[in-house]
Amino acid sequence: MTRIGVDAAPGRARLALVGGAISPRALRVTGTGARVGLVATTALLLGGDHIEIDIVVGSGAWLEVIETAGTVAYDAHGVASSWTVRIAVADDGVLIWPGEPFVVSHGANVRRETTVDLGHNAVACLRETLVLGRSGEIGGAVRSTLWVRQQGRTLLREDLDLTDPAVRSLPGIIGDARVVDSLALLGMIAPAEPAPVTGARFDLDGPGSLARCLPTTFAASAIGPISRAWQWAALAQTDVSATTS
Repeated sequence: MTRIGVDAAPGRARLALVGGAISPRALRVTGTGARVGLVATTALLLGGDHIEIDIVVGSGAWLEVIETAGTVAYDAHGVASSWTVRIAVADDGVLIWPGEPFVVSHGANVRRETTVDLGHNAVACLRETLVLGRSGEIGGAVRSTLWVRQQGRTLLREDLDLTDPAVRSLPGIIGDARVVDSLALLGMIAPAEPAPVTGARFDLDGPGSLARCLPTTFAASAIGPISRAWQWAALAQTDVSATTS
């Protein structure tokens, strides 16, 4: 179990970091928040691995999570593994997590679950990128769910079932795409610019926006510039906005 907690405090924010198969490392700390890196301490994701990450951002605090590398779910001959993230952002808090690609190799069988609970005026900007297979592969089975609540009210609930390659390749699902690149700004409406060149943007029935691109390669995704703009929009509410690159 990996845990990250941050609370604003005079002079230097209070951090609570607990490592597991993924170790959190403090990269920068201010009085109201921190940038924290995630470093894998072992090979993952293997069959039978069950990764859990808990994140708690205190009232008025900010947290930026940086992954030092992408994650590969290796060929497990169908043995199940899971990646579970639980996020809580208290009133007026901000979380930024521009996740690196999550590669689902042939033979992997992965369940990804992300839950986000936002307080009043809390904001989270999350990028999740699924890559179906390494070079020359069609990719294994993956099912990814996202459930976002703000003050107890559901803001977004999504269940993306890509477990069967024959079904997911049908027209109206993802066709010949090998990448599902998703960006969510939750707790506020995203800026109008830049608009997606390819893919689509959806404004939620509540304070939030979702952008998604389905390219054949990660390099071809149009989400990168949008991600940077949306991160800046969220960070503009914090003391880190003036110095973050």
